[in-house]
Amino acid sequence: MATPTAAINNVSIPPIVPSPNSDYPYEHLLPVFDKSVFYPPLQPFEHADPAARAAALPESEQRAFLKHTTRVRNLTPRFGTEVIGVDLTSLDGPARDQLALEVARRGVIVFRDQPSFLAQTADQFREWGSYFGRLHIHPHSPHPAHIPELHLTYRAGNLSVGHPHNRITNTLWHSDASYELQPPGLTVFFLLAQPTCGGDTNFVSQVQALKKLSPPLVEFLKTLKAVHSGVRQAQNSRAGHRGGIVRRDPVEHVHPVVRRHPVTGEEALFVNEEYTTHIVDLKKEESEAILKFLFNHIARVADAQVRVEVSKTPRAGLPPRN
Repeated sequence: MATPTAAINNVSIPPIVPSPNSDYPYEHLLPVFDKSVFYPPLQPFEHADPAARAAALPESEQRAFLKHTTRVRNLTPRFGTEVIGVDLTSLDGPARDQLALEVARRGVIVFRDQPSFLAQTADQFREWGSYFGRLHIHPHSPHPAHIPELHLTYRAGNLSVGHPHNRITNTLWHSDASYELQPPGLTVFFLLAQPTCGGDTNFVSQVQALKKLSPPLVEFLKTLKAVHSGVRQAQNSRAGHRGGIVRRDPVEHVHPVVRRHPVTGEEALFVNEEYTTHIVDLKKEESEAILKFLFNHIARVADAQVRVEVSKTPRAGLPPRN
């Protein structure tokens, strides 16, 4: 989710809209592929993490938003939690602060049974998401009409928009829009329609992945910075993938290989195979060797991962921030 700064619209170019099924209950959220919209570069902004407000509360009050739940179940000992019995749309400001802190600590929170959340209007989606910070409009992915802050992943038999088919699998670990100067700190996503099985989502804790490395290696990684690039994603879109949309010029930014969360203080790896291209100041072979090791480590560290079964369920995940 993300808030626009400014936009230039050329209304003479019609948007591309897939033909919906008349009985589809979320027709108003079907994707629009509008190539007429172009945004200026994102500008830096000051972010006040709502988790910090909850962290300042007495420890007994930091999880008060969970006191009326039906069930709270940890998906793994250190990473991931499932919650039943909380209506996300009913959370007031202090409860949302506590939610942000809980996600910061647990990495992923899965909320089941959220019909009110799925039934929200465009303004309600914006209000709910913007409480946690500035919303991010994706530079390439489709969105519902008039709600550019909602990033849609849409697959249908009558829509030939997808990823290249010249690979064994399209499965690839990534951290959302890590190429931005200020990448998203909280991602909230939800499922509207699904097949009878499959499509589950895997998450990995880069906090736990870092903790498994030897102290000397961690200390070395802390000295490194890496380039995260959105250029390849933009090139794929211009080539006709993802609907051919490029809403902003692609950017590249440098981030530390190890970052510290500003509220929890936990350190985490911050590299991903989708967007991290190379390590600054290292020779090509050195950079490739280190990144290959880290990418393989992230992919193979099964006890730092959780697989979330798909359902019509919002899920919240919080990558670490600088």
